[in-house]
This record gives sequence, structure tokens and C-alpha cells, in this order.
Amino acid sequence: MAALGPQINTLMYRKTTLPSGIRVVTERMDSVRSASLGIWANIGSAGERAPRRGISHLVEHMVFKGTEKRTAREIAETMDGVGGNLNAFTDKEATCYYARVIDHHVPLALDVLSDMLRRPLFAPNDIAKEQRVVVEEIKMYEDSPSEHVHELFLRQMWAGSSLGDPTIGFEETVVALDAAALREHLADHYAPNALLVCAAGNVDHDAFVEHVQTQFEGYAGVSPTPVPQAPMALPQSRIFEKDIEQAHVVLGVQGLSVRDDRRYVLSVLDTLLGGGMSSRLFQEIREKRGLVYTVYSFQNGYLGSGLFGIYAGCSAENVQPCIDVTMEQLALLRTHRVSDAELLLAKEHMKGSLTLSLESTSSRMMRLGRNEYAFGRQIATEEIEAAIDAVTADEIIELSSELFAEERVGLCVLGPVDHAHLVSDAA
Repeated sequence: MAALGPQINTLMYRKTTLPSGIRVVTERMDSVRSASLGIWANIGSAGERAPRRGISHLVEHMVFKGTEKRTAREIAETMDGVGGNLNAFTDKEATCYYARVIDHHVPLALDVLSDMLRRPLFAPNDIAKEQRVVVEEIKMYEDSPSEHVHELFLRQMWAGSSLGDPTIGFEETVVALDAAALREHLADHYAPNALLVCAAGNVDHDAFVEHVQTQFEGYAGVSPTPVPQAPMALPQSRIFEKDIEQAHVVLGVQGLSVRDDRRYVLSVLDTLLGGGMSSRLFQEIREKRGLVYTVYSFQNGYLGSGLFGIYAGCSAENVQPCIDVTMEQLALLRTHRVSDAELLLAKEHMKGSLTLSLESTSSRMMRLGRNEYAFGRQIATEEIEAAIDAVTADEIIELSSELFAEERVGLCVLGPVDHAHLVSDAA
């Protein structure tokens, strides 16, 4: 076996870079009998050329359809036979293939995952079938207005940017892809320097590194490092009329990238505004006025940019009142200092949610991958909690004043609504 590259150890995490360039990061959890492992590639829809929009997602689907070693059925039966779970996802800036198994089945799960990525068949008849599946998936999202409105909002705010287009792609781009395009995508974006192999749970780092080294023996090549997209939001108001029972409203602004030093301030602000049942929007819009069943705030943070938004689902006649109350709450955050009690409540909510997520090996594995790609290091829970505790009321006002200026706010409405329903300046 070739000599290993640089190694980084902490009390919780270990990282090794193989001679090929593949990074291996683990987090040992002695209190569990399972492990979650994932193979990440730092390519998602933001790194695609527009005519190939959706290729990362289609590749993710296709590697499950058979390899030179296993049929699609054998892939499924191998994991089912040990009680394991096998899945994958594609987002804007990464693709991840992952499994959760009992600890002594980690080598088997890694063998399956590496086989899928190194030796996919990409049979033309399978591609044709899976293209039809993805087209149905596109239609499914379009028929789910509470999800579709978020896609419309991104496309509206980040018009012309690959971050704004849907990760799943468009029907015309997906059906135009062939086996040659899929193989080219793997060759261009799945070289060792682009791959990250993570494991969290009852796993020994040194043994896991040896398994990764064995599975990727002879794997070579270099992928260009993706340049993070950094679009600026184009705030505007759009209404998409649709004959459905409820209107779906997203109101939002340019946010922060995941690397921004103020990300913890924004997370506390997010929790205060719409992060739970005690949040301002939930209390004002649902509890006090009964205008909605669902209302929440959210962040879409990426390596070079971000969006911050508020979603509400309501009847057509309640759209304008929801907008008005939301704008009032944004104005209050810009002009009035958050009380110590409310700030403490938000911080404790965040720290509690963080602690609960740490009980899952899958959540921990996801954190390993996202932290490595975003920061090149692992951020310990203690560091996160300290950063949350350090957020001040003055920082909340300062960031709110920057982000929530009225001229920065965009609005997207999907449902049985026309301009007659909207009368405020915000619309």
C-alpha cells in the first residue's frame, strides 16, 4: 500500500488525505453499533453548463441501475440483506451517495458505493427509463405548490444564474442527455481530488482508510475545483396564477453565504423570526390572527451567496395581510432591540436542536461532508455553541438593517391570486 498523505487528528474527528487526493474524514461514536458513510463529489447543479442542467441529478439516479459487477437488483438485495439503507442526493454544490449499516458491514457498504461510482453501466435503455422517471419527478414537484413556489422564488431572485435553476433540471435538458454525456460528467467531476469519503459512528479511522484505499486502488485523474457562484438577488414581485385551493407566498432577500462570519447572527435571527412555534411570525400570523396553518423562515446558503426567505400558505384573501404583518416584523427587527429573554430563548432552541441532531450517525456524516467542503475543517459542537452564545442584540439589528431594507425584498406568489389581491408597496 502506498504511503498515506497528511493526517489531521482531533478528539472527535480524524482526517487523512490519500496519495491519490481522496480525503477521508471520520467521527467515532463508541456509544452506537451502526455507522453512516458517504462518498461526496463537489459537483452539483451550480457547476453544470445550462444545456446539461440536471445531469448531476441524472448521474445520481443512474449509478443505482447497475455496474459491471452488480445488477440494479443485486445492489438493492446486497444492502437489504444486511438491513442497511442506501440512498443519494444532489444539491446545488455537491452530490452524495450514502449508506447506513451495522458497524461490521461498513466494508460491504463501501464496496457497494465505490462500485456504483467507479463502474456504472449507463445502459442506453436504462437511461431512457430513468429519464422518464426524472420527468415524472419534475411534474411531481410542479404539482406540489408548497415546493414549487420555492423553485419559482429562486429562479426569480437569481435569474440567469445556475444557482437559480432547479437542481433536477428541465424536461428538455434531461431527455437530451446520453451515456457519453454521463461518462464525461463522471470523468470531469469525480476525480480523486474532488471526492470526499466520510463515516460517522462505530468506525475505526485507520481501518476505514485502508478500506477506502483498497476500493479506489488505481483510481486517478484531476477535476477542476468548482468556482462558487455568487449571484446578487434581483428583488421583484411576481404572481403565478394557478387554480388551487391555497396561495403559497415566499417573501425574501439576498442572504449570506455559508462562509460568511455573520452566519451565526443570521441563524439566531432566523430562529427569532420564523424558526419555531414561539417565533415572531408564527405567533403574529398564525396564533394571534389565524391567517395561516404554516409559516416559517428559511435560509438557502451556498459557498458564494445566499437567500433568506419567509414562506406562508394561506387563502387568497389572506395573502396581503400576511405580507403586511411580515413586513412589519422585518421593520421591527431593523429598528427595535431584541429583548435579552427572547434572544436567550432563540439561542437555547438552536443549541437544543443541534444536540438532538448529534444523536444521528447520518446527521453527523452529513456535517462531516458539508464542513469539509465549506471550511476544509470540522467545526466542533463547542465552537458552534460558543458562536451562538456570542451573538448580541446589536448584531441582530445591524444585520437586519442590512438585509431587510424594503428595496431589497422580493415577493413570489403561487395560487388563486391576481394583482387585485395585493395593494401594498411590498407587492
